[in-house]
Order: sequence, then C-alpha cells, then structure tokens
Amino acid sequence: MALYLVQHGLSFSKAEDPEQGLSEAGKVTTQRVAEVAKGYRVRVKAIHHSPKMRARQTAELMATALTPPNGMQERAGLLPLDDVFQLAAALSCADQLMLVGHLPFMERLTSLLVTGSPEQRVFKFQNSGIVCLDQDPESRSWFIKWTLMPNID
Repeated sequence: MALYLVQHGLSFSKAEDPEQGLSEAGKVTTQRVAEVAKGYRVRVKAIHHSPKMRARQTAELMATALTPPNGMQERAGLLPLDDVFQLAAALSCADQLMLVGHLPFMERLTSLLVTGSPEQRVFKFQNSGIVCLDQDPESRSWFIKWTLMPNID
C-alpha cells in the first residue's frame, strides 16, 4: 500500500500560455516517468489532481500509463499554497492514491507526513517526479519508500 505524490510536469510560463499548460518537454518527460512506473508495476487505485491545467494534464498522462481502476478526478486542497494539514488528516496509504499538484505544497505535505513539520524539507521534488510514501503498520508513521525522478542531478 502506498501514497504517491507527483509535482506536475514542466509547464509554459504565464507569458507563453496564460493557463500554463504542459510544455512539449513536460509532456515527454511525464510520459517517460509514467511508463517507467508502469514497467515497475506501480499500482494506483485513483489519481486526484489540482484544478490547474498543468496538474490535470500530468494526471491524464499518468492515468493513461497506470490505468487506475477508479480513474482520475479534480480535488480541492492541492493548490500551491493550500493547507497541508487539512489534506494530511484525510490521507491513508491503504487508498493507493496518487496526488498531482504543485510546489511548495507537495514538498510541505511530504515534510509534514514524514517529520510532523511542513517547514522541515525532507525531499526536493522535480517536475513529473513521483515520491512514494508508505506507513509503518505499527507506529502509523510515514516514510519515503522510493522516488522516481526524471533527472539525477
């Protein structure tokens, strides 16, 4: 069982595209990461994404590769400056959920779940990267199980 956190793919600047959809490089990278995850047999039951176009497009590419049985849907509470405490309280690794959102939210959520503080950064996300979290069955504490990032630098 796991919780998968994804920062949206590389997007256009606001000047290039007011809705900041995924750039071609963002699409290619997201597809590549999604295909690698599929090759590793990552099992996702559902994908939830923020209302922003770049998150929805990233979720669509992930869903195409991973075919979650419960599909994908927009979810409130995943915007860059949303309250991580509110969402964290509702999460369970048993849901096999993938969340697609933005920085600084994703880094703050990971930090909160792993350390108890959103201010203590424990991981630096990359566009299109996946961070897999799991919970210890006895202590119920979260830990980073693995990551799949498009770049190693």
